[in-house]
Amino acid sequence: MAFTIDEAFLPATLTAPPMTDEQFAEFCAEHPDLFFEVTAEGIIIVSPPNYSLTGTRNSKITKQLETWAEVDARGATSDSSTGFVLPSGARRSPDAAWTSNAKLDLLSAESLEGYWHLCPDFVIELKSKTDRIRTLREKMQEWIANGASLAWLIDPETESVEVYRPDQEPEMFLKVDAVVGEGPVDGFTLDLKPVWHPLAR
Repeated sequence: MAFTIDEAFLPATLTAPPMTDEQFAEFCAEHPDLFFEVTAEGIIIVSPPNYSLTGTRNSKITKQLETWAEVDARGATSDSSTGFVLPSGARRSPDAAWTSNAKLDLLSAESLEGYWHLCPDFVIELKSKTDRIRTLREKMQEWIANGASLAWLIDPETESVEVYRPDQEPEMFLKVDAVVGEGPVDGFTLDLKPVWHPLAR
């Protein structure tokens, strides 16, 4: 399904017939310069690539999460290029995530090689200048509704973190230099200084 969208109109939404994992992968491969997610209602969300500084900030986050996870050894991390098929049917990609071995052990060897049909236990979303905060907050609620035990929304513009948990109102922390993990990622602490100032020397 080839198409073109002027970058000035991104992010945008499209409608399309339901796709299998293989069809969705082929669809994404046809447009390597764009980023796609699909809502539970089947609406395709089309976004441009991240701004460069956002990518640098995200690398600071994923590096810390991976370093902790390797020592902790209870699960696997993933970055912003990873797609998950949620229980609702949505196809979503968090900026960083951690999934427990207990969930991964339930997948077949074939399933492990494709899109994982599960919700990560822990997700992080990093706001970029092109993101709408309301849309991101809705996405955070979607992660929790689909089975995430903990989710962090990180906003470099305000140096804030919103913490989402099941059956609780989000908790906001302003002007913080670190955020401490709990539940599935108990023992993980994210140093936010390199996220707020990714080019500091």
